[in-house]
Amino acid sequence: MPRSFDRIARPYRWLEYLTFGPILERCRFQFLPDLLRSRRALVLGDGDGRFLSRLLAVNPLLHADVIDISPAMLSLLRARAARIGGLDRIRLHRTDALTFTPSEAYDLVITHFFLDCFTTDELRSLIARIRPHLLPGARWAVSEFAIPSGPMSLLATLVVRSLYAAFRLVAGLRIRRLPDHTAALRVAGFSLIAQRRWLAGLLLSELWEFPGNQPRPEQLP
Repeated sequence: MPRSFDRIARPYRWLEYLTFGPILERCRFQFLPDLLRSRRALVLGDGDGRFLSRLLAVNPLLHADVIDISPAMLSLLRARAARIGGLDRIRLHRTDALTFTPSEAYDLVITHFFLDCFTTDELRSLIARIRPHLLPGARWAVSEFAIPSGPMSLLATLVVRSLYAAFRLVAGLRIRRLPDHTAALRVAGFSLIAQRRWLAGLLLSELWEFPGNQPRPEQLP
């Protein structure tokens, strides 16, 4: 079965609420206030577009390239962007993030519950592909599952394994374990500047920064 999230696109929001309640949305929105100076974003796998539509609404100067392999998810995202009047500020690309070649310079990358769809080696390749197209001081916002140390470790492992089994069944996802996104980003030169842990460390909200000083908006191409 080829990887496809079309089957779960429409019920995804409610499936998310049934399993984790509002906590995944809180993860996504944790660092939203820190992204108001961003002007050009690369959004990888935003799903049904709940995060991007909120970001477009609070940051009226932002433009975004959106990458997703699922036409159903892109259709939902497009509809959300249209409802808040942000359709003219996004470009949709139906393609695999591992093969997408950026043509712009970005000061923001968004990956919410997306990096866990890849192996660590694939993440290194993805980051290496994006890195030359990032402006100095670019931010990378991450929301992800994690396996914490300590007494929560076993339960978190069971939860993550169950999620991978479910997505293997409904979406053809072949990955079976979480990649080390922290190591992949650090090797590429990113620095972790903010983090919040949720559910005793099962979930992470993170903000990473690319080397250099944050450019002023007028410096962006």
